Amino acid sequence: MYTVINNKYRPYISKWMLLMFILVSIMILVGGLTRLTDSGLSITEWEFFKGFFPPMNDATWFNYFNEYKKIPEYKLQNSNMSMSEFKIIFWWEWAHRFFGRVIGLLFLLPLIFFSIKIGFKKLLNFHLIFILICFQGFLGWYMVKSGLVNRVDVSHYRLSIHLFFAFIILSLIFWNYLSLNNFYVKKQIIKNYLPEVFLILVFIQIVVGAFVSGMDAGKIYNSWPLMGNTYFPDDSKFINLFDLSVFNDPSLVQFIHRNLAYLILGIYFLLLNLVRRNKIDKLFKSINVLGIIIFFQVILGILTVLYGADIYIASLHQFGSIFLITSTLFFIFKNRYN
Repeated sequence: MYTVINNKYRPYISKWMLLMFILVSIMILVGGLTRLTDSGLSITEWEFFKGFFPPMNDATWFNYFNEYKKIPEYKLQNSNMSMSEFKIIFWWEWAHRFFGRVIGLLFLLPLIFFSIKIGFKKLLNFHLIFILICFQGFLGWYMVKSGLVNRVDVSHYRLSIHLFFAFIILSLIFWNYLSLNNFYVKKQIIKNYLPEVFLILVFIQIVVGAFVSGMDAGKIYNSWPLMGNTYFPDDSKFINLFDLSVFNDPSLVQFIHRNLAYLILGIYFLLLNLVRRNKIDKLFKSINVLGIIIFFQVILGILTVLYGADIYIASLHQFGSIFLITSTLFFIFKNRYN
């Protein structure tokens, strides 16, 4: 998606996109911490308008706490929770939702202004992003709703969809930011689809990573490079990798996540070799930056496993995926536009 805006509003739209990129990145980080702290079910209603402001008095706090006491997570897992402990998980979920509302408003208001000044048709791609932001809000509630009945956690499938669309929104914002700040002519250098395959694999890895997080699969097999004493988890069968229920098995999900990382690393070296062998100077910087980010992301992934999904390391690992996606998009952009 390449924007064709070329007028006095271009630098302002560029700064707007940069602001939205930063806010969505923070939103993803807060969302990850909300999941890692098991805070996502602390608010049991959608509260599209009412929830904009936090509780202001004890009566409101008790009402939220009493509603939380009705769901399985409290009854089966947190029945001894105190009000002060509840407030901790509440604030994470409230901050996540509040940030979502702020992002929606800060995208909508400038969008209306620029649409009036420039024209609706020239900003169709930005309107698409706003629709996705609204849809993302619905997905967030759809995810939370799955954890209110008959289970103590949200569905890892719905969690993965929610995270996937967050990265789609982030990617579209970043791509538009790049296009607003570059006036290059389209001239693809690497003619094959290897960069795009690499990007698809990174997105798949993020989805699988959401499965790992959603099932707490990072807390098992806390060893590397082996899973326990073997390469393949000894509590599963290899044939189960080809079963439809594979993504319900925490051991196999962690195995897939590990091996997708190896595949992504292998394709990166193919791209690096392609750039260096053909002496594509224009791509040297972007491929090297991508390599550095992959290196740190792999290290963080290994440390996440070794330390049993420690909240700080796991959060950094998830945040690193933002840099991985954006550096991949930057590489593809540099390859496509000369």
